[in-house]
Amino acid sequence: MGSHSPGGHPIVTLTDVRVPAGNLLGGEGEGFVIAQKRLAGGRLAHAMRWIGVSQRALDMTSERLLQRRSFGKELARHQGLQFMIADSAMDLYASKLMVLHAAWKVENGLPYRQEIAMTKTFVSEAFGRIVDRAVQIHGAAGIAMDLPIARWYQDARAARIYDGASEVHRMTIARELLKLSMQGQSTRQATGDIF
Repeated sequence: MGSHSPGGHPIVTLTDVRVPAGNLLGGEGEGFVIAQKRLAGGRLAHAMRWIGVSQRALDMTSERLLQRRSFGKELARHQGLQFMIADSAMDLYASKLMVLHAAWKVENGLPYRQEIAMTKTFVSEAFGRIVDRAVQIHGAAGIAMDLPIARWYQDARAARIYDGASEVHRMTIARELLKLSMQGQSTRQATGDIF
């Protein structure tokens, strides 16, 4: 489900594979560490794509509110719907700042594992909330395949799973918070360490 990978993800099974020592990338047993380093950039790239799609969904939703009428007035004049797009704007703002900060830490060689986990989790879930609101405001048009919104809705659900499920990232985040607390330290450095 979803369009995050043209052709989908195949299942590949490797059995009794032997790799000559000269063909190893890194040292024996270092595969997980190498993969984790690659995942940081990949997770940020996903988050940036989700932000772009979320922005497009909010643009389309705002246009819809101005064009569609209900009960004798534009949907944009209904306060409950205004709240929905305001919430989407706040989700986008927080998502953008998280990505920028995490990318800055990666670029400057600072510890970034906690920020990547928080960013991947928050932005994937914000993406889901923003697109869910877009579906709701578009009504039947939001679930029809004529607009890209229904496809984005599928993509948003998948985003909480691939490159680390939200639950796994939450365990990583909590583990760091508890480690600092057990050492008698503030959890500040595990919450972005900004100020």
